[in-house]
Amino acid sequence: MSQPPTRRQKLEALLAQEPDDPFLKYALAMECANEGDDHAAVDWFQRLTQEHPDYIAGYHQFGKLLLRLGHVQEAEAVLQRGIARARQLGDLHAAEEMEALLTSQA
Repeated sequence: MSQPPTRRQKLEALLAQEPDDPFLKYALAMECANEGDDHAAVDWFQRLTQEHPDYIAGYHQFGKLLLRLGHVQEAEAVLQRGIARARQLGDLHAAEEMEALLTSQA
């Protein structure tokens, strides 16, 4: 008897059908991080923030992941880009959350 597909496999299948869906890329990055596959999570967050620069939540979670991995300078760069983009889009709440994350690292 075969195992049912994992959440990650389901997301990968959905993304194969909708390759330009930013939420699916975000969800897959988060699932990879939750599974401990940090390398894949970093790859998906990089794709998400490059291909969908207005998907603000991606910067925040990408920054948190990089901080957890000890990549402080990379995290700061990602968060600064996210803050700038959030401000451009008028998402001040998201900008403030990322600024708080940055400040907590100082």
